[in-house]
Amino acid sequence: MTAVDSIPVAKLDGSPSSLGEWAGKVRLVVNVASKCGLTPQYEGLEKLYTDYKDKGLTVMGFPANNFGAQEPGSNAEIATFCSTHYGVSFPMFAKISVKGEDQHPLYKALIAAQPKAAAKDNSFKERLAGYGIKPDNDTDVLWNFEKFLVGRDGKVIGRFAPDTAADDTLLKDAIEKAL
Repeated sequence: MTAVDSIPVAKLDGSPSSLGEWAGKVRLVVNVASKCGLTPQYEGLEKLYTDYKDKGLTVMGFPANNFGAQEPGSNAEIATFCSTHYGVSFPMFAKISVKGEDQHPLYKALIAAQPKAAAKDNSFKERLAGYGIKPDNDTDVLWNFEKFLVGRDGKVIGRFAPDTAADDTLLKDAIEKAL
C-alpha cells in the first residue's frame, strides 16, 4: 500500500476508510463544494464515473469549505444535496480542509506527489486573480473541483486545474491511459 492509500479518511456517513479501500483501481480525487460556480461539474463527474467504473475508475468526492465558504453544510446536508441535485453514486467523504494550517494529510500527500496542476491555459487562475484571489503557495489547491488522478498502484499520476471539466480530453486521455 502506498502512502496515499494508507492515509485515514472518513466517508460521508462518518465510517472510517482510506483510498486503499479502492486499491487496484484508478482514482480521481476531487475537492467538491455545493455552492460554487463549478458545482455543475458533479454532473460530469457522475457521468465519468458511470462510463468508466466497470473499467476500474472510481471518482472520490472530498467536500471542502476552503474557498469562499462554498461548502457550508454538514456531512448529512452534503449527502442530501449530492443525491437530490446530481444523483451522485460515486464515493463521497467527510468534509476536510484542502489547504492551510488544518490541511488534511491526504491533500498534503497528493500535493507533494503532484505539485503542479495541468491546465489548457491560465484563464481560470487569471480570473481568480482578477477578484484578488491568489494561492498562498504555487503548489496550493487553487479552488474547488481541482482533480488528482491516482493510478492503480496508488501513485499520484496527474493533477488537473479546477476548470478542467470531466469530459475534457486532457483529463479523459489521462484516465484512459491509466485504465
